[in-house]
Amino acid sequence: MSVYDFSAKLNNGAEQPLASYQGKVLLIVNTASKCGFTPQYKGLQDLYGKYHDNGLEVLGFPCDQFGHQEPGSDAEIKSFCETNYAVNFPLFSKIEVNGDNAHPLYKFLKCEKGGLLSDGIKWNFTKFLVDKHGNVVERFAPTTTPEKIAGDIERELAK
Repeated sequence: MSVYDFSAKLNNGAEQPLASYQGKVLLIVNTASKCGFTPQYKGLQDLYGKYHDNGLEVLGFPCDQFGHQEPGSDAEIKSFCETNYAVNFPLFSKIEVNGDNAHPLYKFLKCEKGGLLSDGIKWNFTKFLVDKHGNVVERFAPTTTPEKIAGDIERELAK
């Protein structure tokens, strides 16, 4: 199994098979608009702008499971991200990342790369790096800024 076996709804409601990203390096992130880590949207957009033409896709998955920090509708989230951070990487519909209703993609990601103390997602802006073959190669804590991941992305793009 790989991330290519999953699909998710884009922010506009269209179903997006992740197989359409085959051959790309993916950075999959659960996001929120009212979080102390929300300014990481800028760093994520910077990574996307710098490496997209070389094969990077940043995939944002809004989630409201942590402190009710993503209360908005999909349209409000998209507007917030575009207005405040000029985000133009793919944003998906709001999902759950933990619990019985966790999105199947996130169940898979957590199985592939567990956390330090448990497999559960601890907070917004947990990041998963996926290689060009759909394999999860790294998991980064919310405190790891996008800028600190650039070297890992470059390594995967060079393979």
